[in-house]
Amino acid sequence: MSEFKRRQASIRRFMAHQEVEALLINGVANFAWATCGAASYVNTATSTGEAWLLITEDFQYLFTNNIEATRLDGEEELKAQGWEFVVNPWYEATDALAKATSGLKIGADVPYPNAVDVSSALAEYRTHLSPEEQERFRLLGQRCGQAMNAAIGAVKPGMSEYEIAALLAYEAQRRQAQAVVNLIAVDENIYNYRHPLPTGKVMERYAMLVLCGRWQGLVASITRLVYFGSLPADLRRKAEAVAEIDAVFIANTRPALSLGAVFERAQAAYTSTGFADEWTLHHQGGPASFEPRDYVATPGAAQIIAAGQAYAWNPSITGVKSEDTILVGQSGNEILTSIEGWPTLSIDIEGHTIQRPAILEIE
Repeated sequence: MSEFKRRQASIRRFMAHQEVEALLINGVANFAWATCGAASYVNTATSTGEAWLLITEDFQYLFTNNIEATRLDGEEELKAQGWEFVVNPWYEATDALAKATSGLKIGADVPYPNAVDVSSALAEYRTHLSPEEQERFRLLGQRCGQAMNAAIGAVKPGMSEYEIAALLAYEAQRRQAQAVVNLIAVDENIYNYRHPLPTGKVMERYAMLVLCGRWQGLVASITRLVYFGSLPADLRRKAEAVAEIDAVFIANTRPALSLGAVFERAQAAYTSTGFADEWTLHHQGGPASFEPRDYVATPGAAQIIAAGQAYAWNPSITGVKSEDTILVGQSGNEILTSIEGWPTLSIDIEGHTIQRPAILEIE
């Protein structure tokens, strides 16, 4: 059975569990999931697309306008995939979707009249990746790691955050990974802001680059830091501490364990390294598939980890951060965004050694 046919069967199981007769999808992430990687967006800053999917027990429809239909057919090949196109002129209002859903109990991932909101349930459901998605994630992780390595290798003192962001976007896009999150901080901005939008501030010694790269709907996340000169002792201590915390997250992200249990162990690591309250200053990450985070892990979270899920943890201590995307396997976890040759710190967790990225030091 093809990946798409298995996805359609999975969607209908989801519908049965949600007790709906039809599923209506307009979110960009869910559209990509339902179509095994197709893009419905035009404006990359929006979370909803230019097409709607309607799945019933027996049929799957795609509603869009005549502008988008051409690309969705010719480039995304969605007609060939099995979607029945319902196309209206861009300049005319249409009630085709309302007519098609009339009398049905609908679940929807965006607000829609008389529909059940299934957005949260769907976000959790899509985290269970198909074998094909796992392979695509591996390739995406390599591309994001390569893009980060190339960009950070070109960073020089005197560059502005804008210039560094341009480097990162360029290196990602040329590898077919769209930089849906591109955060840059230099020097004191690394200490001041956990979500540092690029500015005109010019780098003196220290830079942090954050990338969430999207390809065929999937999103991989990676952070790296570079320091020009001799790394201060307090910064080195923080870098070692955050690496240890990240290693605890990664080591404990194993099948059958709850997210709450993982979070509790990471909180203990924050305390044991001397930074007990730093976890309260920024979220710690969570499962990742068709969004940078499908949802954010919180203390006491009941969701159960499963093999075939990807996670992006991002513990931070003021001035440092550690982040990679991992794939949970039956016998161990893969770090998808690792960079060959990057300096690492070896962290021992219950007899296992986990390599976490160090700050790149350039004299």
